[in-house]
Amino acid sequence: MKKRTKRLSITLNAPVVLTIGAISFVATLLNYLTGGKTGQMLFMTYRSSLASPLTWVRAFTHVFGHADWSHLIGNMSYLLLLGPMLEEKYSSRTLAIAVAITAFVTSLINYVFFPDVALCGASGVVFAFILLSSFTSFREGEIPLTFILVAVFFIGQQVFEGLLVRDNISNMAHIIGGIVGGFLGYELNVKSDT
Repeated sequence: MKKRTKRLSITLNAPVVLTIGAISFVATLLNYLTGGKTGQMLFMTYRSSLASPLTWVRAFTHVFGHADWSHLIGNMSYLLLLGPMLEEKYSSRTLAIAVAITAFVTSLINYVFFPDVALCGASGVVFAFILLSSFTSFREGEIPLTFILVAVFFIGQQVFEGLLVRDNISNMAHIIGGIVGGFLGYELNVKSDT
């Protein structure tokens, strides 16, 4: 009897994560091709007139813009690693809402407290995903030790670097993203257990 071999196929397993990756790639390419003009116009949040519709658009789209290719690759590596698991657990719709909330909250904090800072990149979303992923085995009445350790290591590192290291990295976005991810992870899992 002849053994039948099963054909392998590529599946679209995480549409939200893959869409973020595709848009981020295009945004970074356009930024490169236009000498930074598209990044500043569409994919970077900074203090600008609240009457301008683009201010509100950038409050969400800044997560797609990246300073350079290494910034993009670093963020996409984490998103592609963590995102599919989260999208499978929570649904594409829920993950898209988590990304939008993280984008808006980091933009709002940046707008209010850091008026001279332009913010771009998916780092806040990455940190939201990191803390959200630590809730994947959550049970009501328990706080996962992994969540505590992730919070201490990742958020602690960002606070330390934010206070003592002067670089071009927005530790604020990382911290806010982590807080949003931790809050959403807790809320989503408490609701699913009740």
